[in-house]
Amino acid sequence: MKLKILSGLFAFSTIALTACANNNGNANSANNQSSIAETTAIAKQAVDATTAKATVSIKEIISAYLQLKNAFAKDNSNDAAAAGKSLQAAFTNFDTKNLSAEQAKTFNDIADDAKEHAEHIGANGGNIKHQREHFVILSKDMADLIKTFGNGGQTLYKDFCPMANDGKGAIWISELKEIKNPYLGKKMPTCGTVKETIQ
Repeated sequence: MKLKILSGLFAFSTIALTACANNNGNANSANNQSSIAETTAIAKQAVDATTAKATVSIKEIISAYLQLKNAFAKDNSNDAAAAGKSLQAAFTNFDTKNLSAEQAKTFNDIADDAKEHAEHIGANGGNIKHQREHFVILSKDMADLIKTFGNGGQTLYKDFCPMANDGKGAIWISELKEIKNPYLGKKMPTCGTVKETIQ
């Protein structure tokens, strides 16, 4: 009789231990599933952020313009064309949703004109004279943009060449205090003066 009771108790404790082990397994499984769900959600957010439309800052627009200006200073029409396309894209991808209605209108007015000139520069690699004609107006647009939206956190210089634009004179924006003329290039690289320091 004692043997039967002991056997019964042994069987009962084995079942209880197995049930506890299964419950722990279920708890671990639930924790694992929760962890997998969280990881999946984080991964999805990362993918969504990567595939979202790129947004561009004022600093990036200025940077594309400066690449264009530097290409002209080196008389490099093809590099100017590539930079013109980059500048056009930078204006297109700028997100105005954080601007006030008035700021957005101002930005769009400037951007519409600037994109047109950047597009002409981008489409006319090999014709530097024509590209530089568009650069005259584009530089005025950039000066207006910087006056309204700031310099992107860098010191800039508003330069002037009296001989550019068929002797009418023209401005440009530079990141350098030293004059490197984008209108006359290597022919007269230092023609011009700094009219304004933008800080």
